[in-house]
Amino acid sequence: MLKLFATKSTISVAVALLLEEVGVDYELCLIDFATKEQRSQAYLEINPKGRVPALVTEYGILTETAAMLEYIAPHMLPKGAFDCAKHREISYYLAATMHINHAHILRGCRWADLETSYEDMRAKVPKTMTESCAYVEDVIVGPYIFGAQFTPADAHLFAITQWLAGDGVEIKNYPKLAQLQRSIAARPSVATLAEKGLL
Repeated sequence: MLKLFATKSTISVAVALLLEEVGVDYELCLIDFATKEQRSQAYLEINPKGRVPALVTEYGILTETAAMLEYIAPHMLPKGAFDCAKHREISYYLAATMHINHAHILRGCRWADLETSYEDMRAKVPKTMTESCAYVEDVIVGPYIFGAQFTPADAHLFAITQWLAGDGVEIKNYPKLAQLQRSIAARPSVATLAEKGLL
């Protein structure tokens, strides 16, 4: 059985969402950030990065969201080499740019030591997240990123949309992104995640 280490309202929501979508049995292990459980020796033995998510499989442990999503649902990736590459393109953007833009609001210590630097990073988040939303708005075909097919990247983007209000971004200003969020929020998998305490 798969074991997912996750925390409420983090990017680990994307992985849990896809696990629910494919209907695979998994054990959910909630990590408590309030007590810094992610930095505990026990958890660092699972994920030395001290972050969530981490997915324990029969073959080993995965610790990057985009990799987990592809592992869980390879059958949900777009068909054809180019379309599959486009899926990776948006997934890598979500992980390497949009997620990092958001992280500056809470995790400035990853990039700087001075409190004044943290303040500067936090102040920039509404701008950088607005730019990211504008980019994905242009990419989304609708109702999902690539059209009618729900893909792993959609789960990834849905998790990120949960942060936008706190980042100072009005999702209603991006109609296709807002529709994607509503479409996914209506799926039974999301209700299940709420019941499990991840949303």
